[in-house]
Amino acid sequence: TNGTCETMATRWQARIDQARAGDSQADMTNVERYYDADAHNEWARLDRDRIEFAVTLRALDEYLPSAPSRVLDIGGGPGRYAIELARRGYDVTLADISEVELSLATEKAAEAGVRLSSVVKADARELRQFEDGAFDAVLLMGPLYHLIEDSDRRRAIAETVRVARAGGIVMATNITRYAAIRFWAKRDPMQVVDHRAVYEQQIATGKTPNAVGFTDMYLMRPAELAALFEDASLVHIVTVACEGVVSMIREKLNELDGEPWDYWVDLNYRLGKDPDTHGLAEHLVYVGRKT
Repeated sequence: TNGTCETMATRWQARIDQARAGDSQADMTNVERYYDADAHNEWARLDRDRIEFAVTLRALDEYLPSAPSRVLDIGGGPGRYAIELARRGYDVTLADISEVELSLATEKAAEAGVRLSSVVKADARELRQFEDGAFDAVLLMGPLYHLIEDSDRRRAIAETVRVARAGGIVMATNITRYAAIRFWAKRDPMQVVDHRAVYEQQIATGKTPNAVGFTDMYLMRPAELAALFEDASLVHIVTVACEGVVSMIREKLNELDGEPWDYWVDLNYRLGKDPDTHGLAEHLVYVGRKT
């Protein structure tokens, strides 16, 4: 297994070096540039946001079909969820737009001693590498909040649903409309004061191209997430607020371990299913079943 992952990592590094030659950077999207520039940050982010990671894993454990079902993780970056699912015995294909993230994922899989079935560079809007109904479950846990235009989001959803089998599970995440405002209120309120036009546009439309400290970003109202899937041959099962009731106030929870930590994860998972929590969380995860 480690040998296979090391071979994949070597292959991806060769592709990265080739892609970086010449003028290829001009053809890269803002999103691809951002994640290529600091792949390790996306891996470390879920160490900082332990509740988001743990609650999302609870949703995966509850709603995915049993292992060794075939799972496609679209936009899975460095493979935090893909590797956890592979550890649980799933047959996991990881797809992402960033080759650097994919290279990191193969390294992390080797370190964990697990095997990812395939690692594929792909754009969520065009999954031509994959056949109709090829997967028992498909995860779209990232791309929707980087696709600024509604038409692109709908293309990504159509492709996600297409590659899921009939009866298969689809899970997708978004970032909520006021998450960035709350982020800056906590860390640097003058960011919003000094750039009022940017944040007033974000509040009104959800759109922020090249957001400060991030990249192209679309922030979605909770009702939009399920509505996007209404015309996509999916039956809605549940939407969960990944941070539960502790969005932006979880620092003390990160110090916990053992039974107290488990209790808070369980509490936030249960409360995260309550729609009253959805507007104040940073991330929501939608779960649906393909008809």
